[in-house]
Amino acid sequence: MPYADLHVHTTRSDGSLELEAVPEAARRDGVAVVAVTDHDRLQPFDGPVVEREGLTIIHGLELRVEIDSDEASGGRGADGSQRIDLLGYGVEPSAELESILEGIQANRIERGRAIVDCVESRLGIDLDVSIDAGFGRPHIARAIDAHPEAEYDYQGAFDHLIGSGCPCYVPREVPSFERGRAALAESCRLVSLAHPLRYPDPERALAAAAELDAVELQYPYERDVDRAPVERAIERHGLLATGGSDAHEDQLGIEGLSRRDYERLELA
Repeated sequence: MPYADLHVHTTRSDGSLELEAVPEAARRDGVAVVAVTDHDRLQPFDGPVVEREGLTIIHGLELRVEIDSDEASGGRGADGSQRIDLLGYGVEPSAELESILEGIQANRIERGRAIVDCVESRLGIDLDVSIDAGFGRPHIARAIDAHPEAEYDYQGAFDHLIGSGCPCYVPREVPSFERGRAALAESCRLVSLAHPLRYPDPERALAAAAELDAVELQYPYERDVDRAPVERAIERHGLLATGGSDAHEDQLGIEGLSRRDYERLELA
């Protein structure tokens, strides 16, 4: 079991675990350190690292950014852009980061309403969801799955309704890589590239990691992956290695770091 799980979501974004329940879940799963990395949302902590019920909690953040055609070689979109996720650890937010997150949350609510309206109209049902800060597509997928008149389960909702390219998909606005990276670098003790092998163009994502502090090496991809490109990027750019389970349910420690590897990050 990993000593530290540095990628955990709560109900403050699209996870199902309440923030107050994190210490109990960590004790149950044998994890000593947790980084709470909710999407685009700060935590109500009084510091970058806090102790709660014997658990070390890192104030983290996951921020989606967009690499444009000039910021790395290659490209996937028609305009040469690719979206990637950055993990900030030990957050003490600057005014710039707070401004970015405020704009993202406003857009999340606007986008959420548009997707819900489309799904309800298309399926002829009322999803009865509350659209507020932290709202995302997983909330909609869970509501579809739970509705007795909907023909789709959670994954089916993404595959047929709200996933990229589907009829009710609405893209959200994200900051540029440079703006997001600079705001996280100003506000965090460490900035890492999340799950580099999940992107359409992993090599391009790893090239962008050269401007960061670390890259997420340990991650539960749920498929066979070759981590050699990540290891080469770590060696080439002198990066640290982070790791976590990307927990959206209540189980922690599916992936993470040993105590030795965690202490190398010098977050505490």
